[in-house]
Amino acid sequence: MPPTLGAMAVLVMLVMLAMLAVLAVPVAGSCPTRCVCASNILSCSQAALSSVPAPLPRFAAVLDLSHNNISRLRADWAPGRLAHLHALLLAHNGLAFVSTEAFTHVPHLRHLDLSSNRLRTLEENLFSDLPELEVLLLYNNEISAVDRSAFDNLSRLRKLYLGRNHIARFPLELLRDGSRPAQLSLLDLSSNRLRSLPAAELQALPAWLRDRLYLHGNPLGCDCPLFQLLARGRHRRLSAVMDFQEELRCQLPAAPNRAPVAILELGSRELLNCSEAKEAVLEAYLGDSVTLGCDSRLRAAHGRHWVTPGGDRVTEEGGNGSAAVLANGSLQLRALRPEDGGTYACRVSGPAFNETLYVELLVHNFTLHGPHDGLNTAYTTLVGCILSVVLVLIYLYLTPCRCCCRAAAEKPPAPPRDDSLNSSVLSATPNHAVGEPPPPSRPRIAGHRAAPGGQNGRYKAGGSPPMAAVVGGAPREGPRAQRKVSDPDSVSSVFSDTPIVV
Repeated sequence: MPPTLGAMAVLVMLVMLAMLAVLAVPVAGSCPTRCVCASNILSCSQAALSSVPAPLPRFAAVLDLSHNNISRLRADWAPGRLAHLHALLLAHNGLAFVSTEAFTHVPHLRHLDLSSNRLRTLEENLFSDLPELEVLLLYNNEISAVDRSAFDNLSRLRKLYLGRNHIARFPLELLRDGSRPAQLSLLDLSSNRLRSLPAAELQALPAWLRDRLYLHGNPLGCDCPLFQLLARGRHRRLSAVMDFQEELRCQLPAAPNRAPVAILELGSRELLNCSEAKEAVLEAYLGDSVTLGCDSRLRAAHGRHWVTPGGDRVTEEGGNGSAAVLANGSLQLRALRPEDGGTYACRVSGPAFNETLYVELLVHNFTLHGPHDGLNTAYTTLVGCILSVVLVLIYLYLTPCRCCCRAAAEKPPAPPRDDSLNSSVLSATPNHAVGEPPPPSRPRIAGHRAAPGGQNGRYKAGGSPPMAAVVGGAPREGPRAQRKVSDPDSVSSVFSDTPIVV
């Protein structure tokens, strides 16, 4: 019995020693020299390292290599795939080079800190192997050039810190729809070398992104669009404006040697006398359908509802026949009526604060407008001018006969008159020869006139001379003594340029 028990005890002890030996090797090799390991966290900070230590345990989730002397991060810094690593800290290393293949072994990295180094450029597709990256810290470097594709494939990036660098070109591709990371909610470009901003493009950004767009500490040039951009941010109480008002300064173009002035003071008469941009009033017309946007600072709201000018509440779960809340929180109004005009309130509730936004809707009491009416102001003026010219031409050339002309036309024709009377009045030539005495006057017979020898001292061509009746050897005038002769030259004689002698 005793020998048997002793043998068994020895055997148990040998097994335990073997197990300890086996466990001791991986434990000793899992934590690199000069590093502190705690569970899946490896802290190698301030260890005077010039390269990444090896070997690295494959179960590491957080690797802190900050405050060392690692100046280059090559593609082979990790000997194998670190599938569990989600945070890599390389701040304060004097890092000047990062290989474009440096992150192929850490595809699940979510937090990358490269701040306070000596990086100068961000190469093409530098971070494209990090599709799950959420926070990228690049502040306090020497970055002056950023490739437009450096941040491609970062669909989950939420926060990007580029402050305290030498960036002179605003990276607008980080904010445009289509090229902007879908989840980006914070962009820090403070304390760089930006001299101008695309104010119109920035103003069109959603409020939740403008709320975390930090631009203070740049040598910006003063202008009114810049003032209006920040004034609207102050009106909306955006954090990027309210928290850094003293550092939001610009240089007056007319006084380059003057100290920078506060951008939010450019509305004073002593500076640029800029006017604040007011929120636009949305205009619509009867029967139209419009959508009122709720541009809240809260990207992920717990609840959202609208209140109409009449006090009715429209929620996301439903609406009435003409109003409905869309998936993005906007309010859609259909078949507008005059009573739909007024101020609408969008009330948003979030975990930290609540926000109320107001949108004013003006409904015009007619339907012909905008795209439905081609007669805009310029076109109406042109049509009016053309109509005026046409009316003048009608008045000049197509004026109907006056009343006196119409009365004369409708008056029965007068009895034949002696042409000698008309010709004597309009003619400058006397009916007798010059130097001869006038013929003796003839007695007038009641109802009869004397017959002249011709008009203007001539007999009418094509006509017949006057026929006088002779009674008792003397000529006698009477109604039958002469015959009316047609006068083809009467019109020309009336309009003759010969002076009239009375």
